[in-house]
Amino acid sequence: MAAEQEKEPGTLSGTAETSAVDFVPEAGGPIVSRAKRLLIAGTGSGVGKTTVTIGIMAALKARGLSVQGFKCGPDYIDPTYHTAVTGRLSRNLDSWMLPADTVREIYCRASRDADIAVIEGVMGFYDGKNPKTNEGSSAEISLLLQCPVILVVNCKSMARSAAAIVKGFQLLDPRVRIAGVFANLVGSEGHYRIVRDAIEQECGVPVIGYMLRDENLAMPERHLGLVPSIGRGELSPFFSQLAERISAHTDLDRLLQAADTEPLEASARIFRPLEADGGGTAPEASRSLLIGAGANADADADAATETVRPPEPRVRIAVAKDAAFHFYYPENLELLQACGAELVYFSPLAGEKLPAGVDGLYLGGGFPEEFAERLAELQEMKQSIAEGIESGLPTLAECGGYMFLTDAIVDTSGRQYPMLGLVPGKVTMQTKLAALGYREATGMEGNFLLGPGDTARGHEFHYSVFEPEASAALPPAYKTKGMRGSKEEGALKGSLVSGYTHLHFASNPDMPRRWIEKCLLFRKMREGLI
Repeated sequence: MAAEQEKEPGTLSGTAETSAVDFVPEAGGPIVSRAKRLLIAGTGSGVGKTTVTIGIMAALKARGLSVQGFKCGPDYIDPTYHTAVTGRLSRNLDSWMLPADTVREIYCRASRDADIAVIEGVMGFYDGKNPKTNEGSSAEISLLLQCPVILVVNCKSMARSAAAIVKGFQLLDPRVRIAGVFANLVGSEGHYRIVRDAIEQECGVPVIGYMLRDENLAMPERHLGLVPSIGRGELSPFFSQLAERISAHTDLDRLLQAADTEPLEASARIFRPLEADGGGTAPEASRSLLIGAGANADADADAATETVRPPEPRVRIAVAKDAAFHFYYPENLELLQACGAELVYFSPLAGEKLPAGVDGLYLGGGFPEEFAERLAELQEMKQSIAEGIESGLPTLAECGGYMFLTDAIVDTSGRQYPMLGLVPGKVTMQTKLAALGYREATGMEGNFLLGPGDTARGHEFHYSVFEPEASAALPPAYKTKGMRGSKEEGALKGSLVSGYTHLHFASNPDMPRRWIEKCLLFRKMREGLI
Protein backbone atom coordinates (compact mmCIF):
# COMPACT_ATOMS: atom_id res chain seq x y z
CA MET A 1 0.00 0.00 0.00
CA ALA A 2 1.33 3.42 -0.87
CA ALA A 3 2.83 5.51 1.91
CA GLU A 4 0.40 8.04 3.28
CA GLN A 5 0.72 11.52 4.58
CA GLU A 6 0.89 11.68 8.34
CA LYS A 7 -2.50 12.41 9.90
CA GLU A 8 -3.65 13.52 13.30
CA PRO A 9 -5.06 10.70 15.44
CA GLY A 10 -8.74 10.24 14.76
CA THR A 11 -8.56 11.66 11.25
CA LEU A 12 -11.13 10.13 8.94
CA SER A 13 -10.51 11.15 5.38
CA GLY A 14 -11.47 9.69 2.06
CA THR A 15 -8.27 7.67 1.96
CA ALA A 16 -7.27 4.59 3.89
CA GLU A 17 -6.37 5.19 7.50
CA THR A 18 -3.29 3.57 8.96
CA SER A 19 -3.86 1.65 12.18
CA ALA A 20 -4.17 3.66 15.35
CA VAL A 21 -3.28 0.48 17.21
CA ASP A 22 0.33 -0.66 17.52
CA PHE A 23 -0.27 -4.04 19.08
CA VAL A 24 2.26 -5.32 21.59
CA PRO A 25 1.36 -8.53 23.44
CA GLU A 26 1.53 -8.52 27.22
CA ALA A 27 4.27 -10.19 29.22
CA GLY A 28 3.45 -12.26 32.29
CA GLY A 29 2.43 -10.54 35.48
CA PRO A 30 -0.10 -7.81 36.22
CA ILE A 31 -0.70 -4.63 34.25
CA VAL A 32 -0.58 -1.62 36.56
CA SER A 33 -2.05 1.79 35.78
CA ARG A 34 -0.93 4.64 38.01
CA ALA A 35 -2.86 7.27 36.09
CA LYS A 36 -5.28 9.50 37.96
CA ARG A 37 -8.84 8.69 36.96
CA LEU A 38 -12.28 10.27 36.87
CA LEU A 39 -15.65 9.23 35.52
CA ILE A 40 -17.81 12.07 34.20
CA ALA A 41 -21.42 10.98 34.72
CA GLY A 42 -24.75 12.63 34.04
CA THR A 43 -28.02 12.58 35.94
CA GLY A 44 -29.58 11.57 32.62
CA SER A 45 -29.10 11.75 28.88
CA GLY A 46 -28.97 15.26 27.47
CA VAL A 47 -27.53 17.02 30.52
CA GLY A 48 -24.34 17.90 28.64
CA LYS A 49 -21.89 15.28 29.89
CA THR A 50 -20.26 14.84 26.47
CA THR A 51 -19.68 18.58 26.18
CA VAL A 52 -18.29 18.73 29.72
CA THR A 53 -16.14 15.61 29.22
CA ILE A 54 -14.58 16.90 26.02
CA GLY A 55 -14.01 20.31 27.57
CA ILE A 56 -12.25 18.78 30.58
CA MET A 57 -10.13 16.57 28.31
CA ALA A 58 -9.13 19.56 26.18
CA ALA A 59 -8.38 21.75 29.21
CA LEU A 60 -6.19 19.08 30.82
CA LYS A 61 -4.36 18.46 27.56
CA ALA A 62 -3.75 22.22 27.27
CA ARG A 63 -2.02 21.95 30.67
CA GLY A 64 0.43 19.51 29.14
CA LEU A 65 -1.08 16.35 30.59
CA SER A 66 -1.39 13.08 28.72
CA VAL A 67 -5.13 12.32 28.78
CA GLN A 68 -6.55 8.87 28.03
CA GLY A 69 -10.23 8.86 27.10
CA PHE A 70 -12.77 6.10 27.64
CA LYS A 71 -16.49 5.75 26.99
CA CYS A 72 -18.87 3.64 29.07
CA GLY A 73 -21.09 1.51 26.88
CA PRO A 74 -20.89 0.44 23.23
CA ASP A 75 -21.04 3.82 21.46
CA TYR A 76 -18.50 4.55 18.70
CA ILE A 77 -19.15 8.26 18.17
CA ASP A 78 -18.13 9.75 21.53
CA PRO A 79 -14.76 7.92 21.49
CA THR A 80 -14.15 9.59 18.12
CA TYR A 81 -14.51 12.97 19.85
CA HIS A 82 -12.16 11.87 22.61
CA THR A 83 -9.52 10.68 20.18
CA ALA A 84 -9.66 13.93 18.21
CA VAL A 85 -9.23 16.00 21.40
CA THR A 86 -6.63 13.95 23.29
CA GLY A 87 -4.55 12.55 20.44
CA ARG A 88 -4.88 9.09 22.04
CA LEU A 89 -7.16 6.29 20.90
CA SER A 90 -10.25 6.27 23.12
CA ARG A 91 -11.74 2.93 24.11
CA ASN A 92 -15.06 1.52 25.28
CA LEU A 93 -15.60 0.09 28.74
CA ASP A 94 -18.75 -2.01 28.77
CA SER A 95 -19.61 -4.20 31.74
CA TRP A 96 -22.48 -5.95 29.97
CA MET A 97 -20.68 -6.91 26.78
CA LEU A 98 -17.46 -7.86 28.58
CA PRO A 99 -16.43 -9.69 31.79
CA ALA A 100 -15.24 -7.52 34.68
CA ASP A 101 -11.64 -8.73 34.39
CA THR A 102 -11.58 -7.80 30.71
CA VAL A 103 -12.91 -4.30 31.45
CA ARG A 104 -10.11 -3.78 33.95
CA GLU A 105 -7.50 -5.14 31.54
CA ILE A 106 -8.64 -2.82 28.74
CA TYR A 107 -8.55 0.13 31.14
CA CYS A 108 -5.08 -0.64 32.54
CA ARG A 109 -3.49 -1.38 29.17
CA ALA A 110 -4.68 1.89 27.68
CA SER A 111 -4.07 4.20 30.66
CA ARG A 112 -0.82 2.94 32.18
CA ASP A 113 1.33 5.51 30.33
CA ALA A 114 -1.14 8.40 30.73
CA ASP A 115 -1.23 11.10 33.39
CA ILE A 116 -4.99 10.91 33.79
CA ALA A 117 -7.87 8.80 32.48
CA VAL A 118 -11.16 10.59 31.83
CA ILE A 119 -14.10 8.23 31.39
CA GLU A 120 -17.35 9.50 29.90
CA GLY A 121 -20.46 7.85 31.27
CA VAL A 122 -23.46 6.62 29.32
CA MET A 123 -27.05 7.83 29.73
CA GLY A 124 -27.82 8.56 33.39
CA PHE A 125 -25.26 7.36 35.95
CA TYR A 126 -27.36 4.39 37.09
CA ASP A 127 -28.93 3.57 33.71
CA GLY A 128 -27.89 0.29 32.13
CA LYS A 129 -29.12 -3.11 31.04
CA ASN A 130 -31.29 -3.82 34.08
CA PRO A 131 -33.56 -1.25 35.77
CA LYS A 132 -33.27 -3.13 39.09
CA THR A 133 -29.44 -3.29 39.23
CA ASN A 134 -26.30 -1.43 38.17
CA GLU A 135 -25.66 -3.97 35.38
CA GLY A 136 -24.17 -2.29 32.33
CA SER A 137 -24.25 1.18 33.89
CA SER A 138 -21.65 3.88 34.46
CA ALA A 139 -22.10 3.21 38.17
CA GLU A 140 -20.95 -0.39 37.67
CA ILE A 141 -17.87 0.80 35.74
CA SER A 142 -17.01 3.24 38.56
CA LEU A 143 -17.15 0.38 41.05
CA LEU A 144 -15.14 -2.01 38.87
CA LEU A 145 -12.38 0.59 38.46
CA GLN A 146 -12.66 2.13 41.95
CA CYS A 147 -13.12 5.41 40.15
CA PRO A 148 -14.21 8.78 41.60
CA VAL A 149 -17.21 10.36 39.86
CA ILE A 150 -17.94 13.93 38.80
CA LEU A 151 -21.72 14.24 38.45
CA VAL A 152 -22.96 16.63 35.76
CA VAL A 153 -26.26 18.26 36.73
CA ASN A 154 -28.46 20.32 34.43
CA CYS A 155 -29.17 23.24 36.77
CA LYS A 156 -31.47 25.13 34.45
CA SER A 157 -34.51 26.49 36.31
CA MET A 158 -33.51 25.18 39.74
CA ALA A 159 -31.57 26.28 42.82
CA ARG A 160 -31.58 24.31 46.11
CA SER A 161 -33.38 21.45 44.35
CA ALA A 162 -30.07 20.60 42.68
CA ALA A 163 -28.83 19.42 46.08
CA ALA A 164 -31.75 17.01 46.35
CA ILE A 165 -30.81 15.49 43.00
CA VAL A 166 -27.18 15.01 44.02
CA LYS A 167 -28.23 13.60 47.41
CA GLY A 168 -30.41 11.02 45.68
CA PHE A 169 -27.51 9.87 43.52
CA GLN A 170 -25.32 9.55 46.61
CA LEU A 171 -27.90 7.49 48.51
CA LEU A 172 -29.08 5.09 45.79
CA ASP A 173 -25.83 3.11 46.03
CA PRO A 174 -23.57 4.23 48.90
CA ARG A 175 -20.65 2.27 47.44
CA VAL A 176 -20.13 4.74 44.61
CA ARG A 177 -17.87 7.70 45.25
CA ILE A 178 -19.32 10.94 43.94
CA ALA A 179 -16.26 13.16 44.41
CA GLY A 180 -17.64 16.35 42.90
CA VAL A 181 -20.36 18.02 40.90
CA PHE A 182 -20.33 20.08 37.71
CA ALA A 183 -23.16 22.63 37.48
CA ASN A 184 -24.13 22.78 33.82
CA LEU A 185 -26.41 25.24 32.04
CA VAL A 186 -26.58 27.81 34.85
CA GLY A 187 -28.06 31.19 33.97
CA SER A 188 -25.38 33.35 35.56
CA GLU A 189 -22.46 33.31 37.95
CA GLY A 190 -24.88 34.26 40.72
CA HIS A 191 -27.08 31.28 39.85
CA TYR A 192 -24.00 29.07 40.02
CA ARG A 193 -23.12 30.32 43.53
CA ILE A 194 -26.63 29.52 44.79
CA VAL A 195 -26.47 25.98 43.39
CA ARG A 196 -22.93 25.49 44.67
CA ASP A 197 -23.74 26.59 48.22
CA ALA A 198 -26.77 24.29 48.41
CA ILE A 199 -24.94 21.22 47.10
CA GLU A 200 -21.80 21.69 49.16
CA GLN A 201 -23.82 22.21 52.38
CA GLU A 202 -26.27 19.34 51.90
CA CYS A 203 -24.13 16.78 50.08
CA GLY A 204 -20.62 17.40 51.39
CA VAL A 205 -18.96 17.35 47.96
CA PRO A 206 -17.38 20.24 46.03
CA VAL A 207 -18.93 21.81 42.97
CA ILE A 208 -15.79 22.01 40.86
CA GLY A 209 -17.08 24.06 37.95
CA TYR A 210 -19.90 25.34 35.81
CA MET A 211 -20.90 26.35 32.31
CA LEU A 212 -23.37 29.05 31.36
CA ARG A 213 -26.25 28.42 28.99
CA ASP A 214 -24.60 29.27 25.69
CA GLU A 215 -26.12 27.94 22.49
CA ASN A 216 -22.89 28.62 20.62
CA LEU A 217 -21.16 26.00 22.75
CA ALA A 218 -23.84 23.34 22.53
CA MET A 219 -22.58 20.01 21.23
CA PRO A 220 -23.61 19.50 17.59
CA GLU A 221 -26.38 16.98 17.11
CA ARG A 222 -25.16 13.43 16.60
CA HIS A 223 -26.43 13.32 13.01
CA LEU A 224 -25.10 10.71 10.65
CA GLY A 225 -22.43 12.92 9.07
CA LEU A 226 -20.93 14.09 12.34
CA VAL A 227 -17.96 11.74 12.59
CA PRO A 228 -16.63 12.58 9.11
CA SER A 229 -16.86 16.27 10.08
CA ILE A 230 -14.59 15.56 13.06
CA GLY A 231 -12.06 13.99 10.70
CA ARG A 232 -12.11 17.05 8.47
CA GLY A 233 -11.22 19.21 11.45
CA GLU A 234 -14.47 21.17 11.33
CA LEU A 235 -15.01 20.85 15.08
CA SER A 236 -11.49 21.88 16.13
CA PRO A 237 -12.53 25.51 16.86
CA PHE A 238 -15.40 24.18 18.96
CA PHE A 239 -13.02 22.00 20.96
CA SER A 240 -10.71 24.96 21.56
CA GLN A 241 -13.61 27.11 22.76
CA LEU A 242 -14.67 24.36 25.14
CA ALA A 243 -11.17 24.13 26.61
CA GLU A 244 -11.10 27.89 27.21
CA ARG A 245 -14.55 27.91 28.82
CA ILE A 246 -13.82 24.95 31.08
CA SER A 247 -10.46 26.39 32.12
CA ALA A 248 -12.10 29.71 32.99
CA HIS A 249 -14.91 28.28 35.11
CA THR A 250 -13.50 25.05 36.56
CA ASP A 251 -11.11 24.46 39.46
CA LEU A 252 -8.84 22.07 37.57
CA ASP A 253 -6.52 21.67 40.57
CA ARG A 254 -9.44 20.47 42.65
CA LEU A 255 -10.54 18.19 39.83
CA LEU A 256 -7.07 16.64 39.67
CA GLN A 257 -7.09 16.22 43.42
CA ALA A 258 -10.41 14.35 43.20
CA ALA A 259 -8.88 12.10 40.52
CA ASP A 260 -5.88 11.18 42.68
CA THR A 261 -6.55 7.50 43.37
CA GLU A 262 -4.64 4.33 44.18
CA PRO A 263 -3.01 2.48 41.26
CA LEU A 264 -5.25 -0.08 39.55
CA GLU A 265 -4.02 -3.54 38.65
CA ALA A 266 -5.32 -6.08 36.14
CA SER A 267 -4.21 -9.52 35.03
CA ALA A 268 -2.76 -9.86 31.53
CA ARG A 269 -5.04 -12.49 30.06
CA ILE A 270 -6.70 -11.60 26.79
CA PHE A 271 -3.70 -10.21 24.91
CA ARG A 272 -0.83 -12.33 26.28
CA PRO A 273 0.87 -15.06 24.23
CA LEU A 274 2.33 -17.83 26.37
CA GLU A 275 5.23 -18.63 24.07
CA ALA A 276 8.28 -16.40 23.92
CA ASP A 277 8.28 -16.38 20.13
CA GLY A 278 4.73 -15.03 20.17
CA GLY A 279 3.28 -17.76 18.01
CA GLY A 280 4.47 -19.85 15.14
CA THR A 281 3.13 -21.25 11.92
CA ALA A 282 0.85 -23.97 13.22
CA PRO A 283 -2.82 -23.28 14.01
CA GLU A 284 -2.12 -24.35 17.59
CA ALA A 285 -0.04 -21.19 18.02
CA SER A 286 -3.18 -19.09 18.11
CA ARG A 287 -4.36 -21.20 21.04
CA SER A 288 -1.28 -20.16 22.97
CA LEU A 289 -3.14 -16.96 23.76
CA LEU A 290 -5.04 -16.98 26.99
CA ILE A 291 -8.34 -16.47 25.23
CA GLY A 292 -11.32 -17.84 27.01
CA ALA A 293 -8.91 -18.88 29.77
CA GLY A 294 -10.38 -21.16 32.38
CA ALA A 295 -9.31 -22.65 35.67
CA ASN A 296 -5.64 -23.00 34.67
CA ALA A 297 -5.27 -19.37 33.67
CA ASP A 298 -3.43 -18.35 36.84
CA ALA A 299 -0.99 -21.26 36.61
CA ASP A 300 -0.39 -20.50 32.94
CA ALA A 301 0.24 -16.87 33.80
CA ASP A 302 2.90 -17.82 36.31
CA ALA A 303 4.66 -19.93 33.68
CA ALA A 304 4.70 -17.16 31.07
CA THR A 305 7.85 -15.46 29.92
CA GLU A 306 8.44 -11.92 31.14
CA THR A 307 9.14 -10.48 27.71
CA VAL A 308 7.32 -11.19 24.49
CA ARG A 309 7.31 -9.73 21.05
CA PRO A 310 4.44 -9.42 18.61
CA PRO A 311 3.57 -12.71 16.92
CA GLU A 312 4.86 -13.25 13.42
CA PRO A 313 1.98 -12.58 10.99
CA ARG A 314 0.42 -15.80 9.77
CA VAL A 315 -2.33 -14.31 7.61
CA ARG A 316 -3.17 -10.92 6.07
CA ILE A 317 -6.61 -9.43 6.65
CA ALA A 318 -7.77 -6.39 4.70
CA VAL A 319 -9.59 -3.78 6.81
CA ALA A 320 -11.71 -1.06 5.19
CA LYS A 321 -10.84 2.17 7.00
CA ASP A 322 -11.95 5.61 5.86
CA ALA A 323 -14.76 8.11 6.40
CA ALA A 324 -17.36 5.60 5.19
CA PHE A 325 -16.11 2.56 7.16
CA HIS A 326 -14.43 3.15 10.49
CA PHE A 327 -16.39 1.71 13.42
CA TYR A 328 -14.13 -0.93 14.92
CA TYR A 329 -13.52 -1.73 18.56
CA PRO A 330 -9.72 -1.44 18.94
CA GLU A 331 -9.69 -4.73 20.83
CA ASN A 332 -11.22 -6.53 17.83
CA LEU A 333 -8.27 -5.46 15.71
CA GLU A 334 -5.76 -6.21 18.48
CA LEU A 335 -7.14 -9.69 19.06
CA LEU A 336 -6.76 -10.44 15.36
CA GLN A 337 -3.17 -9.23 15.58
CA ALA A 338 -2.62 -11.28 18.74
CA CYS A 339 -3.73 -14.38 16.86
CA GLY A 340 -1.26 -13.67 14.06
CA ALA A 341 -3.01 -11.38 11.58
CA GLU A 342 -1.32 -8.59 9.69
CA LEU A 343 -3.94 -5.89 9.13
CA VAL A 344 -3.85 -4.29 5.69
CA TYR A 345 -5.84 -1.06 5.60
CA PHE A 346 -7.47 0.23 2.43
CA SER A 347 -10.06 2.85 1.48
CA PRO A 348 -13.05 1.82 -0.61
CA LEU A 349 -14.11 5.48 -0.59
CA ALA A 350 -10.87 6.48 -2.33
CA GLY A 351 -11.48 3.83 -4.96
CA GLU A 352 -8.78 1.52 -3.62
CA LYS A 353 -9.26 -2.06 -4.73
CA LEU A 354 -9.14 -5.00 -2.36
CA PRO A 355 -5.41 -5.41 -1.51
CA ALA A 356 -3.79 -8.25 -3.42
CA GLY A 357 -2.94 -11.50 -1.67
CA VAL A 358 -5.05 -10.99 1.46
CA ASP A 359 -6.54 -13.96 3.29
CA GLY A 360 -9.52 -12.24 4.91
CA LEU A 361 -11.63 -9.07 4.84
CA TYR A 362 -13.19 -6.91 7.58
CA LEU A 363 -15.86 -4.41 6.49
CA GLY A 364 -16.74 -2.42 9.60
CA GLY A 365 -19.55 -0.05 10.34
CA GLY A 366 -19.66 3.63 9.48
CA PHE A 367 -21.63 5.87 7.19
CA PRO A 368 -21.78 4.40 3.67
CA GLU A 369 -25.12 6.17 3.24
CA GLU A 370 -23.37 9.54 3.57
CA PHE A 371 -21.13 8.59 0.65
CA ALA A 372 -23.52 6.32 -1.28
CA GLU A 373 -23.31 8.30 -4.53
CA ARG A 374 -19.52 8.22 -4.53
CA LEU A 375 -19.33 4.53 -3.60
CA ALA A 376 -21.86 3.67 -6.32
CA GLU A 377 -19.61 5.20 -8.99
CA LEU A 378 -16.44 3.27 -8.04
CA GLN A 379 -17.02 0.21 -10.19
CA GLU A 380 -13.49 -1.24 -10.14
CA MET A 381 -13.30 -1.03 -6.35
CA LYS A 382 -16.68 -2.70 -5.94
CA GLN A 383 -15.84 -5.41 -8.44
CA SER A 384 -12.56 -6.27 -6.70
CA ILE A 385 -14.27 -6.64 -3.31
CA ALA A 386 -17.18 -8.62 -4.72
CA GLU A 387 -14.87 -10.99 -6.59
CA GLY A 388 -12.77 -11.51 -3.47
CA ILE A 389 -15.78 -12.41 -1.34
CA GLU A 390 -17.23 -14.67 -4.03
CA SER A 391 -13.89 -16.49 -4.26
CA GLY A 392 -14.34 -17.61 -0.64
CA LEU A 393 -12.39 -14.87 1.16
CA PRO A 394 -13.36 -15.17 4.88
CA THR A 395 -15.23 -11.92 5.46
CA LEU A 396 -17.00 -10.22 8.34
CA ALA A 397 -19.24 -7.25 7.49
CA GLU A 398 -20.90 -5.27 10.26
CA CYS A 399 -23.67 -2.68 9.96
CA GLY A 400 -22.35 -0.17 7.39
CA GLY A 401 -20.26 -2.97 5.87
CA TYR A 402 -23.39 -5.12 5.67
CA MET A 403 -25.29 -2.29 3.96
CA PHE A 404 -22.46 -2.03 1.42
CA LEU A 405 -22.98 -5.70 0.46
CA THR A 406 -26.62 -5.28 -0.55
CA ASP A 407 -28.05 -4.47 -3.97
CA ALA A 408 -28.59 -0.81 -3.15
CA ILE A 409 -28.82 1.92 -0.52
CA VAL A 410 -31.94 4.10 -0.80
CA ASP A 411 -31.67 7.52 0.85
CA THR A 412 -34.46 9.38 2.65
CA SER A 413 -35.37 11.16 -0.59
CA GLY A 414 -35.88 7.88 -2.42
CA ARG A 415 -32.68 8.04 -4.48
CA GLN A 416 -31.20 4.61 -5.03
CA TYR A 417 -27.46 3.86 -5.25
CA PRO A 418 -26.17 0.45 -6.39
CA MET A 419 -23.76 -1.31 -4.01
CA LEU A 420 -22.01 -4.71 -4.25
CA GLY A 421 -25.10 -6.84 -4.91
CA LEU A 422 -23.91 -9.83 -2.87
CA VAL A 423 -26.81 -9.79 -0.42
CA PRO A 424 -30.08 -9.71 -2.40
CA GLY A 425 -32.23 -6.83 -1.25
CA LYS A 426 -31.91 -3.15 -0.53
CA VAL A 427 -31.32 -0.92 2.47
CA THR A 428 -33.65 2.05 2.97
CA MET A 429 -32.63 4.97 5.19
CA GLN A 430 -35.06 6.39 7.73
CA THR A 431 -35.09 9.68 9.62
CA LYS A 432 -35.61 7.86 12.93
CA LEU A 433 -33.61 5.12 14.59
CA ALA A 434 -34.55 1.68 13.31
CA ALA A 435 -32.69 -0.28 16.00
CA LEU A 436 -30.79 0.53 19.18
CA GLY A 437 -29.65 -1.71 22.00
CA TYR A 438 -27.53 -4.55 23.28
CA ARG A 439 -27.59 -7.89 21.50
CA GLU A 440 -26.56 -11.39 22.53
CA ALA A 441 -25.83 -13.19 19.28
CA THR A 442 -25.90 -16.93 18.71
CA GLY A 443 -24.33 -18.22 15.53
CA MET A 444 -26.29 -20.08 12.86
CA GLU A 445 -25.23 -23.17 10.94
CA GLY A 446 -22.48 -22.21 8.46
CA ASN A 447 -21.22 -19.22 10.46
CA PHE A 448 -17.44 -19.70 10.73
CA LEU A 449 -17.11 -17.12 13.54
CA LEU A 450 -19.97 -18.28 15.75
CA GLY A 451 -21.42 -21.72 15.29
CA PRO A 452 -24.73 -22.96 16.66
CA GLY A 453 -24.58 -22.76 20.45
CA ASP A 454 -21.75 -20.21 20.42
CA THR A 455 -22.59 -16.74 21.69
CA ALA A 456 -21.03 -13.28 21.66
CA ARG A 457 -22.23 -9.90 22.79
CA GLY A 458 -22.53 -6.63 20.91
CA HIS A 459 -25.00 -3.94 19.96
CA GLU A 460 -27.14 -2.52 17.14
CA PHE A 461 -27.45 1.14 16.19
CA HIS A 462 -28.75 2.11 12.77
CA TYR A 463 -31.20 4.28 10.90
CA SER A 464 -31.78 1.91 8.00
CA VAL A 465 -34.01 -1.08 7.32
CA PHE A 466 -32.97 -4.03 5.15
CA GLU A 467 -35.63 -5.27 2.73
CA PRO A 468 -34.59 -8.70 1.42
CA GLU A 469 -35.45 -9.93 -2.04
CA ALA A 470 -37.88 -12.66 -1.11
CA SER A 471 -37.03 -14.95 -4.01
CA ALA A 472 -33.31 -14.97 -3.25
CA ALA A 473 -33.06 -14.47 0.51
CA LEU A 474 -29.87 -15.73 2.16
CA PRO A 475 -29.78 -17.71 5.42
CA PRO A 476 -29.33 -15.56 8.55
CA ALA A 477 -25.95 -15.18 10.24
CA TYR A 478 -27.17 -14.89 13.82
CA LYS A 479 -30.07 -15.24 16.15
CA THR A 480 -29.92 -12.15 18.34
CA LYS A 481 -31.62 -11.51 21.65
CA GLY A 482 -32.39 -8.00 22.88
CA MET A 483 -34.79 -6.16 25.12
CA ARG A 484 -37.73 -6.79 22.79
CA GLY A 485 -37.12 -10.48 22.21
CA SER A 486 -35.22 -12.59 19.69
CA LYS A 487 -34.87 -12.40 15.93
CA GLU A 488 -32.84 -13.87 13.08
CA GLU A 489 -30.44 -11.31 11.69
CA GLY A 490 -27.89 -10.79 8.92
CA ALA A 491 -26.86 -13.04 6.03
CA LEU A 492 -24.48 -15.92 5.32
CA LYS A 493 -23.02 -16.66 1.91
CA GLY A 494 -20.08 -19.04 1.60
CA SER A 495 -17.36 -17.61 3.83
CA LEU A 496 -19.20 -14.33 4.33
CA VAL A 497 -20.71 -13.46 7.72
CA SER A 498 -22.69 -10.23 7.71
CA GLY A 499 -25.30 -8.38 9.72
CA TYR A 500 -26.27 -5.19 11.50
CA THR A 501 -24.87 -6.35 14.86
CA HIS A 502 -21.49 -4.98 16.00
CA LEU A 503 -19.82 -7.79 17.96
CA HIS A 504 -17.09 -7.26 20.53
CA PHE A 505 -14.51 -10.01 20.10
CA ALA A 506 -13.46 -9.81 23.75
CA SER A 507 -16.92 -11.14 24.66
CA ASN A 508 -15.92 -14.39 22.92
CA PRO A 509 -12.18 -14.37 22.15
CA ASP A 510 -12.47 -17.64 20.21
CA MET A 511 -13.90 -15.60 17.33
CA PRO A 512 -10.60 -14.10 16.10
CA ARG A 513 -8.88 -17.49 16.44
CA ARG A 514 -11.54 -19.10 14.26
CA TRP A 515 -11.22 -16.32 11.72
CA ILE A 516 -7.45 -16.81 11.50
CA GLU A 517 -7.88 -20.55 11.04
CA LYS A 518 -10.44 -19.95 8.28
CA CYS A 519 -8.01 -17.55 6.61
CA LEU A 520 -5.24 -20.14 6.77
CA LEU A 521 -7.54 -22.69 5.16
CA PHE A 522 -8.48 -20.21 2.42
CA ARG A 523 -4.81 -19.48 1.70
CA LYS A 524 -4.02 -23.19 1.36
CA MET A 525 -6.95 -23.65 -1.01
CA ARG A 526 -5.89 -20.62 -3.07
CA GLU A 527 -2.34 -21.97 -3.30
CA GLY A 528 -3.57 -25.43 -4.29
CA LEU A 529 -2.21 -27.10 -1.16
CA ILE A 530 -5.52 -28.77 -0.33
